[in-house]
Amino acid sequence: MSVRWIMVALALGGCAKPAAEEETAPTPVALVGVAPVEQGAVRETVTLYGTAENGAGANAVLAAPAEAIVATVDAPVGTAVRAGQVVVRLRPSATVQLDIAKVSSDATAARLALARAQRLRADGLVGDAEVEAARAAAATATATLTSLTTRSGSLNLRAPAAGYVQTIANSPGDLVAAGAAVATIAKAGDLRGRFGVDPALARRLPVGASVRIAPAAGGASFGAPVLSVDPVVDPQTRLASVFVRIPAASGIGAGEPLSGEVLIGASGNALTIPYAALLDEGGQPFVYVVTRGVARRRDIVTAPGSGDRVPVTSGLTPGEIVVTQGATGLEDGMKVRTR
Repeated sequence: MSVRWIMVALALGGCAKPAAEEETAPTPVALVGVAPVEQGAVRETVTLYGTAENGAGANAVLAAPAEAIVATVDAPVGTAVRAGQVVVRLRPSATVQLDIAKVSSDATAARLALARAQRLRADGLVGDAEVEAARAAAATATATLTSLTTRSGSLNLRAPAAGYVQTIANSPGDLVAAGAAVATIAKAGDLRGRFGVDPALARRLPVGASVRIAPAAGGASFGAPVLSVDPVVDPQTRLASVFVRIPAASGIGAGEPLSGEVLIGASGNALTIPYAALLDEGGQPFVYVVTRGVARRRDIVTAPGSGDRVPVTSGLTPGEIVVTQGATGLEDGMKVRTR
């Protein structure tokens, strides 16, 4: 054999070796974690955020019973008060003092007129009608005096219940009109939580549903019933309002931020997958289903849910195996082995 043909044979043999190696190259195998598609009950809960505020009947207004002057403020704003404790002391104004003097004089004159009419009746100089008219006038004058002196004598404004002083409208020396608010008391233990929720969700929340509340400042969580649902949307937040009753033993104060969870629905027969198995591409949810050691992409349709499992309404059947770990590195048709 000539040298030329020997060189050609060697060249062909050198080219054939890489082709053989390429044919026997191992197929990539991914190591993944898997879990089965399960069928069972699904609970749908929603997380709410809001604040604690005074209840509808929590604020008591202390008003001046008659025109008066503020004498002293015994309990400034922020003071904790007990039921019956004096908050503000008032004294009658000059106008009220004049009114009392005038009404007192009128009552005295009416009593004297009644006594004179009774003497004249005894002498036969007037009839019973005159006596009854004098008696009625005396009774009216006495009632007016009693009312005015009672109101003037009740000028110590007291807390109707335990709580704290929220506002004081006046300072010592100020003239206060009759019926004007002088102070407000926030009653202890009358709090409610206000949570902002999506209007569509608000319509699904029944009155009496239990909300599990967690104080933002820490402390034990507790259950509270839904008092009312206001479907009117706030123009700024675009949210409706849900109100819950906060028990006095919770230790929460007005203005404290809150978070809560409420169950809004449950399904007794639904397919679910672990949340870790769910992937998304352009808004299309999908999973990788493992069959005979090969991962296949499967588009699915999900439903609202909560917790660590996701309800699936279409795309899977019970018992199928989905990838829960290592799915982000997979491609459709890739061989896998499980951990």
